[in-house]
Amino acid sequence: MDDITIRLAQQPEADALLARSPLAALTGMLLDQQVPMEWAFSGPWTIAQRLGADDLDAHAIAAYDPEAFAALLSQKPAVHRYPGSMAKRIQQLCAYLVEHYEGDAAAVWTDAGTGAELLKRLKALPGFGEQKAQIFLALLGKRYRVRPQGWREAAGGYGAANVYRSAADITGPESLAKVREYKQAAKAAAKASGSK
Repeated sequence: MDDITIRLAQQPEADALLARSPLAALTGMLLDQQVPMEWAFSGPWTIAQRLGADDLDAHAIAAYDPEAFAALLSQKPAVHRYPGSMAKRIQQLCAYLVEHYEGDAAAVWTDAGTGAELLKRLKALPGFGEQKAQIFLALLGKRYRVRPQGWREAAGGYGAANVYRSAADITGPESLAKVREYKQAAKAAAKASGSK
């Protein structure tokens, strides 16, 4: 993941961690719900700082005392709106990575032969449903240059080029604003169709 520029957290240290750490990227994606994207993607940096480390370690997080880890995420400013439940999810994700990938988050995608296979692996991760898995697959393809055959198709609408639909399309403040507009319009449309 060298020489990759990420602008999801909109703060240099947090984005630098996302660029170099596969586990930080996965954790940021996991946190990306019910909070602003920048808050979610700065979470891995905050967690690493509170652990006194310069990166996240799946083995260490999986083995961490659950109450102590929840307290770590709950410190002000909290890592997420729901720090307790997200602490549990992060630990479940790390435990899964330890069990299935020897704690190496990048192993989820490094040898995936096709986009469909990669999507299946991502959907198997705790906390990753279809949509989150597709967004992360698009993020891997567009920002991290992880592009197994058929990755755009497997990522669905998020894989398309020149769109502003998700975290995968953010390269700075302007694109972040466009993604926000898209999400607000989609939410409004869903609300409108549900009220008929």
